[in-house]
Order: sequence, then structure tokens, then C-alpha cells
Amino acid sequence: MSDLTVEMVQRGRGPSTQEAARRRGVAREMRSARERLTSQTGLERAYEYEMLRQYARYRAGAGIPLGLFAVAMAGAATVWVPPVVAALWALCVFLLITLNSTLSRRFLRAAPEGVRLPRWRARFVLGEVLQSVAWSALIGLGASGGWTFALFGLVIAGAVTTMLAATVPAAAVAALAPLALATVALAAFQKGMDALLLVAMAGGAQIFFLMLSRRLYDATVGALRSRAEKDAVFGELEQAKANSDEARRRAEEANLAKSRFLATMSHELRTPLNAILGFSEVMKNEVFGQHATPSYREYSNDIHDSGMHLLNLINEILDLSRIEAGRYELNEEPVLLAHIVEECRHMMALRAKAKNQTFHDLVDDTLPRLWADERALRQIVLNLLSNAVKFTPPGGEIWLKVGWTVSGGQYLSVKDSGPGIPEDELGTVMSSFGRGALAIKTAEQGSGLGLPIVKGLVELHGGQFQLGSKPRDGTEVIVTLPASRVMDTLPPVEIGDGAPGRPASALSRAA
Repeated sequence: MSDLTVEMVQRGRGPSTQEAARRRGVAREMRSARERLTSQTGLERAYEYEMLRQYARYRAGAGIPLGLFAVAMAGAATVWVPPVVAALWALCVFLLITLNSTLSRRFLRAAPEGVRLPRWRARFVLGEVLQSVAWSALIGLGASGGWTFALFGLVIAGAVTTMLAATVPAAAVAALAPLALATVALAAFQKGMDALLLVAMAGGAQIFFLMLSRRLYDATVGALRSRAEKDAVFGELEQAKANSDEARRRAEEANLAKSRFLATMSHELRTPLNAILGFSEVMKNEVFGQHATPSYREYSNDIHDSGMHLLNLINEILDLSRIEAGRYELNEEPVLLAHIVEECRHMMALRAKAKNQTFHDLVDDTLPRLWADERALRQIVLNLLSNAVKFTPPGGEIWLKVGWTVSGGQYLSVKDSGPGIPEDELGTVMSSFGRGALAIKTAEQGSGLGLPIVKGLVELHGGQFQLGSKPRDGTEVIVTLPASRVMDTLPPVEIGDGAPGRPASALSRAA
């Protein structure tokens, strides 16, 4: 399965995946809207359950502190009322606190799927009302002279109750109502202005606590929504990662299948090609005698040329495949870039002369050696020169430059006076089997693998590949090799008392 096929499959699956994600989003929004419409609080079931769970946790954890506070209040009330009355009040409050705590623990232990939210909400509201009524009995303990003590207790009870029941607004309102009525009732026992002001301040404090509980409720809902959105994002990321891993696995399998296919086909193609090339060369050279018909010799030439073209194409495909798979091994050794460029230019001179093209050489012959693969460098130069000669019109010019880079490396530049490449086709000519409009129009031979192979080989050497072209302004390709591959002569070795010895002939890599 080729890379092109894999890309087509992935492109074909892309829109369907996006459409599936869009459908899932719409279904989620519809489900959320339906749950809000059927809910008594305007929240989704998950949010309602979480709010009740928050309330149950607060209530279950506040049982012991509230019980101790009730005992302390009962002890202080013995100053004005008999101890038996104070103890009975404390026992009543303690029992109701225990009842609410037990109810909350039962809710926390229940399975979320089997919880009936309206029923449990009603139970919590009823428990809050009963507990607040018990706290309101403080007015009876303070009616004998400790009304300020009772007012203090009601304010504290109202603050604690509204904070604990903040996540269930109905429970907070139901719990505060008896306490507010008890606070107003204290005004009936006191006639002074100071007492009325204290009662008014206590009532205002209770209203403030109710507003604060509403703010806490909104903040809790916002936090739950944010957490739900974050969880949804994490879920989508996990799904995307799973899809990506699956796509990568399939791509690796396709790439492995492609490599196996190329390895098999290269052997299957090269074996008959060698026979075709050998026999066609024998027929072309008329080794066993002249052909009876002159056309047979031309046919032999055509067969040999076609076979060579097919063999070169197979070699290019295999080279590109090895480069993309990271299996291209560099056989590195000290080489002279200027010498390789000169040899390649001499090889292309006959083709350039046939088209009356002119080479302009600007090569620095003093450049030191490079630590590189000579075969790969030779293939880079030949591919670039072949493209320049191929697309430069008859009578055109080709500039060939080799020299130093600013960073201490070496560069190769091949520029032609051809028609150039439009900007929107630069990506096409750099892709595998990509050919520009000019190559298709002029029916120039080529597989479209030359530049991708050059780019891959340059990157294997740690270099950079730059392609610049404009219509009617020619094309220039610049290959840059890093300074780490430039080799310098070692300094002379000092012998004895400092007299210089023979210069070392070995070469070392520049830092």
C-alpha cells in the first residue's frame, strides 16, 4: 500500500470523523437541554446529584462541631433557666443533628444510579426545617433575661445553617425561615430601642448570610461546570490520542507493507531488467553480426534506453524509500566538494553542449575536505545539474557556485536562466512524484523524485536545502553543509625542546 493510498484513505476518513464528532456534540447538547427542562432546579441530573452530594458531605462532617456548640449553649443557658430545661433542649437539638448526619451518610453510601433526587432533596429540606425549629427554641431559654444570649445563638445558628446548606438553596431558605421568625419574635419581649436595633441587625445578618449562600451556590455550580468541561476535553483528548495511535499503527503497517512491496518488486524487476539490458546491448552493438534490417538496431537502442530509464526509476524509488524510513546508511569519508562538482559538471557537459547552454563556474578550489558520503554528494550534484540542464532553454546559462558559508560550512548553488517555477507549485515539485506545470507541458522525462531525494540526502548530512524560484527569473537551489563536517589539517607536532616536527597529514573534524 503506497503513501499516496494511505493519504487518500486518511483524507477520506477525515470528514467522516469530523461529522461524527459534530453529531456527538449535538446529541450531548440536546441531552443536556432535555435534562434541564425536566429538572426542578434547572440543572442536569449530574449537577443536581453533585450538589446534593456536596450538601451531604458538609452535613455529615459538621455533626460533632454543631453538637458541641449546642452543649455549650445549653450550659450557658443554665444561668437563666433550670438545668433540666437546658438539657432537654440540648438533647432535642443533638438528636436532630444526628438524624441529619445519618441521613447524609446514607445518601453518600447509596449508588448514584438508584438515587431519586427529588425525594432526597425533600428529606434534606425537612431535616433542615426540624433542626432550625429546635435551634429557634433558644428564644424560650433567653426569655427569662438572656435575650441577648438567645439572639447571639440564633445568629450563629443562621450563619452555620446557610453555609452548610448553600448547595441546596431550598434547604437554606427552609432552614433560615424558623430562625428569622424566632429573631422577630424576640422583639415582642423587648421594648427598648437598643433591643430593637440589635434584633434588626441580627435579621440583616441572616439576610446577608442567605445572599452569601446564594453566591456560594453559583460559585459551586460554576466550578462543577468547569470541571465537567475539563473532563469532557480530557475525554476528547484521550479519544483523539486513541485515534492517533490507531492511525499511526495503520500507517506503520502500510509503510511496512510498502517497504516489503518495494523490496520484492525491486528484485522481481531488476532480474528481468538485467537480462533486457544485457541482450539489448548485445543486439545494439551487433556482437554476433550485423542486423539484416537497420531498424532492428534502432529498436535495440530504444529497448536499452527504456530499460536504463526504468532501472534508474527503480533505484530512485528505493533510495527515497530508504531515506524516508531512516534506513539510508551513509558511507562517510573525507571528500572534496569542489572535485565532485567538477566531475559532475564534466559529465553533464555533453548534454549542455547539445542545447548550446553555457556553464559559469565559481568554485573555490582551496576548500578543505568534508566528512561525507561521496556517493550521496555525487547524486545531489548530478540531480541538481540534470534539472538545470533539463529545464533551461537552448542557449541558456547555468551558474555553479561552491564556497564558504558565514557559519564556517560549505555550500553549493545551482542557478539557471530557465522559465522558473510559480510560487504555488514549489510545494508540488518538492513532493514525491510531484511535477510542475512546465514539466508536464513540455513532456520532460522524469519521475519527480530528484528534488525530494536531494533534500533527504542533505538532511541526512545535517545540512539545509533551499529552493528559490520565480516565473521568468530562473530557479536557484542552495545546498548548505554544516561546519561540523568541514575538516582541517592538524597543526605541526612539537618535538623535544619545541622544535617543530613534520606536519601531520591526518585530517580532523572542525569543532
